[in-house]
Amino acid sequence: MNQMEVKFDAVLENEAFARTVVASFIAPTNPTMDELIEIKTMVSEGIANAIIHGYEGIQKQKVYVSVVIDQRIVEIIIEDKGKGIDNIEQAREPLFTTKANLERSGMGLTIIESLSDHFEIHSKVGEGTKLVIQKRLRDIHSFEHGNKN
Repeated sequence: MNQMEVKFDAVLENEAFARTVVASFIAPTNPTMDELIEIKTMVSEGIANAIIHGYEGIQKQKVYVSVVIDQRIVEIIIEDKGKGIDNIEQAREPLFTTKANLERSGMGLTIIESLSDHFEIHSKVGEGTKLVIQKRLRDIHSFEHGNKN
């Protein structure tokens, strides 16, 4: 098992930083290019949601990201201490957004769910939100022998 944690200011410019840090951390596992792109996309969407929806752009806050790699399963936790989600099921619906005025598509959580192998949302109004994202990386030995499963 290998793990890392990072926290940073809740500004959108730091989304690229978080995506790069996570990608660099998982690079030694030799993920496919598709896996790497999917993980970076999930991190981007999760970070953007924490900043835009959780903190509503209040910059004096922190976003927390932790990554654990255990037997080719990458678990990413993205957490904020923001306003929380009062209706998680509604938030998970494609195209639902509370920030239509900011031209948000309402697809962030849907994208994360579709790219992950397991996805959980834990949230309490007034206390924040934690996304738990798991992605199983393909087995490098079977891949090298022509089996892409």
